[in-house]
Amino acid sequence: MIGFFAAISAVFFWTFACSIWRKESANLLPRQINIYKNVLASIFFLPVVFTIGWISDISSILVLIISGIIGIALGDTLYINSLKIIGTRKTLSFEALTPIIATTVGTISINEIYPQKVWIGAFIVSFCLFMIVRQNTFHQENSRENKILGILCALGSVLCAVFAALLSRIILISSALTPLQTTEVRLLSASIFLFLIFKNDFVDLLSNRSINKESHSSLVLSTFLGTNCGILCQQIVFKFLPIGVGWTLLSLSPVFAIFISQREGDKINTLTIIYSILSFLGVSIALI
Repeated sequence: MIGFFAAISAVFFWTFACSIWRKESANLLPRQINIYKNVLASIFFLPVVFTIGWISDISSILVLIISGIIGIALGDTLYINSLKIIGTRKTLSFEALTPIIATTVGTISINEIYPQKVWIGAFIVSFCLFMIVRQNTFHQENSRENKILGILCALGSVLCAVFAALLSRIILISSALTPLQTTEVRLLSASIFLFLIFKNDFVDLLSNRSINKESHSSLVLSTFLGTNCGILCQQIVFKFLPIGVGWTLLSLSPVFAIFISQREGDKINTLTIIYSILSFLGVSIALI
């Protein structure tokens, strides 16, 4: 039950944060938002670094560094770019691929054996989320090239997220590191990587006068909830649940995004609601 509640909490935090990041992407580049949130999130959890055995757990930490760079630095940058182009719900809906990919990867790479009901649940969730993304309800005008770029960014972020989650899962079940410690290592590595690669963007971000107090407040709140709480909950999920089951739960973001979609001009039709309800049925089958 710990893993289940952690997953639902993560979905709620991410959905709320995504709506803010998409709004702020009108004034900031996606990589600037990613730098902002990761540096700030690292500072929020900074005291945790003193509880980590950096020498004794060096091999596990190196794996987490790779996980942080791929999943947070690269994956989140692609994710936010997709939010800017195709919107929150459609970006989140590309997680329709995640349950199947994660379940397959977990089976092949770390020999996690899933009962038939997990595969059935994962397929139901994937199908429902795929049908949600097919609904033509988003009215924002985008060129064909932009839509393709947004889709590629969304797919890239999914692949980065699954691979990074796999690495996290391996460390969480094979070492003494806690979800909180693994979260901070991943955040720190992502922050340092982004700073080294996009140093000029970081400087521009600090001097950007287009960010008012309201934007700063929104970014701080979305960082704490979406990055700190969201990633911590995700790590708890992968500590207690197999990666396939965990990602099936974590893929419910498009359902939660229904509650904020109207604010973005994304009108919800009856089929979207039906498929959203069916996605919960798929999750229930996987868990029962």
